Amino acid sequence: MSTFTAPKGTYDLLPPSSATFLAIREALAAPLRRAGYGYIETPVFEDLKLFSRGVGESTDIVTKEMFSLTKRGKEDLALRPEGTASVVRATLQANLHKLGNLPVKLWYSGSFYRYERPQAGRYRQFSQVGAEAIGAEDPALDAELIILADDSFRALGLRDYTLLINSLGDKQCRPVYRAALQEFLTGLDLDEDTRRRAEINPLRVLDDKREAVQAQLTDAPRLRDFLCEDCKVYDEQVRELLTAAGVAFTDDPKLVRGLDYYTRTTFEFVHNGLGAQSAIGGGGRYDGLSEMLGGPALPSVGWGLGVDRTYLAMEAEGIVLDLPGTTAVYAVALGEQAKNVLFAKVVELRRAGVATDLAFGVKGIKNAMKSADRSGARWALVAGDRDLADGVVQLKDMTTGEQTPVALDALVTTLKEKQQ
Repeated sequence: MSTFTAPKGTYDLLPPSSATFLAIREALAAPLRRAGYGYIETPVFEDLKLFSRGVGESTDIVTKEMFSLTKRGKEDLALRPEGTASVVRATLQANLHKLGNLPVKLWYSGSFYRYERPQAGRYRQFSQVGAEAIGAEDPALDAELIILADDSFRALGLRDYTLLINSLGDKQCRPVYRAALQEFLTGLDLDEDTRRRAEINPLRVLDDKREAVQAQLTDAPRLRDFLCEDCKVYDEQVRELLTAAGVAFTDDPKLVRGLDYYTRTTFEFVHNGLGAQSAIGGGGRYDGLSEMLGGPALPSVGWGLGVDRTYLAMEAEGIVLDLPGTTAVYAVALGEQAKNVLFAKVVELRRAGVATDLAFGVKGIKNAMKSADRSGARWALVAGDRDLADGVVQLKDMTTGEQTPVALDALVTTLKEKQQ
């Protein structure tokens, strides 16, 4: 037993499940690449103020969940709790918005960190694929990103999920709603922390998951009833484009998500088989974030899709991906001379694009063939001194058990043809 274990709220990603995780990441990213999104990678830690300013001082992420780092006696860095603020920061720093046509379309993949109470589907280190379209205010852009996320989930075979949509208004109409909501909240039986949150950002109270709070919000004013005409038209256009693309959605007037920077379109994908941690992805429009970070006005929209949650959702639906085997050919040498020859052939096969492995440190043909079977290889190469004297190796089909001699100089060509 090892002295050390993975930290609480984390886990090791190990074969064979790690192959599924890689396939999920690829499936979530593939539609983005087809839609012109370029890859971006940002540091896993940033200036703490980037998140407190961008994500919001009143959010649980900033007040309770960020991992802060000490630099020369000061706590001024933090592990990234989400991706959008970092991507916008990088865009502004590199002046990507000045290089060509807007929007700047970017996607990313990586780990994020929040100090939360661990449970199934909620970890302190988690993996996401995200996308941001920076610098354009267009309902078609909102619809594009939602459709790309929906396409990603469907490509993985997921069906038992719901897309929730809401509009959070803009700087014209949201202040009016904010005042009405604050007035409503003053009449409720709320604890001191929730009242403080209501004073800073009352919309965050709508996102409170506690039943005692939600029960009191039944008659809360609906933001949809306060939308200005521009926001109404914008919201209707997004919904019309989604409907035309065959993407079903459900209106959720209480959907605000956990970040302060969202405006207008906000959305969330929830899976019906995951219990409390049901969100498998979500995002929205954030037209004022660039200005919050000291940049110019760059209306933007984006999302983050959870790789961990998507994996659990696929398990809940019984979806098993048909992944290619890691090894196609497994070489078994009988004797040191044969091992040297087969080792050279293994290198040659790999360079020719054939996934090949070799029985290392295994003594005895019986144990070596067990290793070949466990590898999942379709073919086994077996060679001893007598085979080498004849210039051949034995090629065994691990499915049928059939074994035939193949000339050494024709081995690579033969196996490449069999893979086609």
